[in-house]
Amino acid sequence: MGILEGKGVIKYFGGLAAVHNVDFDINQGEIVGLIGPNGAGKTTLFNLISGALPVTAGEIRYKYKKITSMNPNKICKRGIARTFQLIKLFGNMTVFENVLLGSLFGMSEDINESDAERESLELLEFVGLSAVRATPAKDLTLTNQKRLEVARALATKPELLLLDELMAGLSPTEVAQAMELVTGIRDKGITIFMIEHVMKAIMSVCNRIMVLDHGVKIAEGTPEEIATNKKVVEVYLGE
Repeated sequence: MGILEGKGVIKYFGGLAAVHNVDFDINQGEIVGLIGPNGAGKTTLFNLISGALPVTAGEIRYKYKKITSMNPNKICKRGIARTFQLIKLFGNMTVFENVLLGSLFGMSEDINESDAERESLELLEFVGLSAVRATPAKDLTLTNQKRLEVARALATKPELLLLDELMAGLSPTEVAQAMELVTGIRDKGITIFMIEHVMKAIMSVCNRIMVLDHGVKIAEGTPEEIATNKKVVEVYLGE
C-alpha cells in the first residue's frame, strides 16, 4: 500500500530549480534510498515533504491526503518524522529530555507524562543510549548524537521516517551498527526514506533506490538495477 506520493514536485530558489518535476512513491514497509551528487536536491526534497520549505508546484500526498506545504508540526502529527543532515539537537538538554520532548509533542494528543517517560526510556534502550540518558546532548559523540536524533524522531510515533545521511562521518563498525538500527526500525513497522552517500549501506538495506541529479530524477530501481545503470554510474557512482 502506498504511504507517500509526490507528483510533479518543483522547488525554485529564485530562478534555480532545486527540485524539478519529480515524481516519487513510497510503499508501506519499504526502505527506499535517495542518492545523488552533492547539490542534487535530496535534502530539499526532504524539506518539501516535511514542510520545512513550501512547494513551488506539484503535489505531495501522505496516506492519500494532501500535505503539500503544510506546516511541519502538522505533518509530524500526521505521522512523518525526520532527522537532519546537520544535527539539530537541544544541546544543553539531557539525552532523556530530548527524547521526552518528541514523545510529548508527537502524534499522541493525550499522552500523559508518565507514559511519555516510559516510552522515552524504551526508545533510548532501543537505540543503545540508555546508559547516557542523563548526559547533555552536546557532550555525546557524533554517532550517539545521530542515534539520539533517531530516538527523538521515533518518539513522535511516526509511520514514515526520513533519515538524512545517518551514516555520514561514521566508522565502518559504526556504519554496520547503523544499518542494523535502520532494519530494526523497519521491523517495527516504520517505513523509511533515507538519503545516504555510504553505498554499502544503501545497497544492502534498501528495497528500491531513487537517484537525483541537478534536481531531476534520473533513475529508480532495485539496488542491482541502480548499480548497473549507465547514467547513474556516469554522474554519481563512477567506475
